[in-house]
Amino acid sequence: MKKLATILFIGLISLSVNAQYKVAKIKFKSDTIDYGTVEKGANGVRVFDFTNTGNAPLIVSKVSSSCGCTVPKWSKEPIMPGKNGQIEVKYDTNRVNPIRKTITVISNADTPTIALKIKGLVVDPSKNNVLEKKTKSIVEQ
Repeated sequence: MKKLATILFIGLISLSVNAQYKVAKIKFKSDTIDYGTVEKGANGVRVFDFTNTGNAPLIVSKVSSSCGCTVPKWSKEPIMPGKNGQIEVKYDTNRVNPIRKTITVISNADTPTIALKIKGLVVDPSKNNVLEKKTKSIVEQ
């Protein structure tokens, strides 16, 4: 009976040690996307590419943005080791302002929470830009 208990104990220990080495790892090509300067109403879709560099399936369980003007979309299917995945982000470019938003990714990876960022500037070409150089001063007119 003692031998059986010892064998079972050793078996459980080896299983738990082996399970600890199976972990998903998420590696993004870039953690920031710069939209640059885009016109109002332009295509606001950009993509964050990533790879599962671990040795267990990667499951992205939740992706959320810091405001409702940014909508993330991702696959709910597990990403197998060595395979790639994408998180598509759509920013509402009808909002004329600087872009500074954070997208939070939650997964089963060794780093379970990752913050991605988008930045840029949305301008309205139909309105005068206060930064443009004027041809005449007020005094000259």
